[in-house]
Amino acid sequence: MGNWSIEKMTGHCGARLRGVSLQNASQSDLIQLREALFSHGVVVLPEQHLSPEAHIAVAEFFGDIDVNRFFTPVPDYPMIAEVRTSPSQKAVIGGTWHTDHSYDPAPAMCSILSARQLPPYGGDTHFASMAAACRALSPGLRQMLMGLRAWHSDSSFADSKVGLDAKTEAFRDPVLHPAIIRHPEAGEPCVYVNGDFTTHFEGWSREESAPLLTYLYAFVTQPIFTARVVWEPGMVAIWDNRLVQHYATGDYSGHARLMHRITVKGCPLEGVTTTG
Repeated sequence: MGNWSIEKMTGHCGARLRGVSLQNASQSDLIQLREALFSHGVVVLPEQHLSPEAHIAVAEFFGDIDVNRFFTPVPDYPMIAEVRTSPSQKAVIGGTWHTDHSYDPAPAMCSILSARQLPPYGGDTHFASMAAACRALSPGLRQMLMGLRAWHSDSSFADSKVGLDAKTEAFRDPVLHPAIIRHPEAGEPCVYVNGDFTTHFEGWSREESAPLLTYLYAFVTQPIFTARVVWEPGMVAIWDNRLVQHYATGDYSGHARLMHRITVKGCPLEGVTTTG
């Protein structure tokens, strides 16, 4: 038994962990944390109040830090990205279902978000289990998707209206990933297409891809697959970008919100030949 107290949030996604301060976590505490992440897709840790140094140290336990090329860094801490909403903004960063960094050849392993300034209400983050969604697909559709790859692109940042200053040199060529991946550590088959960054299937036109992608985006984010994180001061959430998608609720217009995010590098993703 470890030092963490682990409480499931929903049937398919999320766990709330208490009992350990990340700033003083032992190696065994962090190993148990990682195991919980792979089991639940997202883990929520209340009352952590991470310093930037501790935030970086926790991220480095999971792997090398992947500095996001589109976000403003925290002053003096270039490895930490600011996820900032000003009171005048009408839309928010991450306000659609998506997977962080799916536009990279080796997509992000996990993201670690620390609450710094919260609005008086709203700003919750929703998570959806791509493993549960994959299990719920009909056998025929799952079999077809196992034979497909899809293109992912960072081009949506060019049209951003959420305060990102996307410089031309930040953009990269589109990349291909399997439509269903096998999670590198957990071994779970997971749906791996998302509305922000997936453009079309390999060998299909965008018009041909759109009906199936639209269906999948709606299917994988059904409420039964999801968990909702209600942020509290000092809370930290860690999610595995291969296991879940997430969605930031922009329902606090007129109020500021500031989160610090670190993304951890992942590995190239492999497809699935059988789900048995």
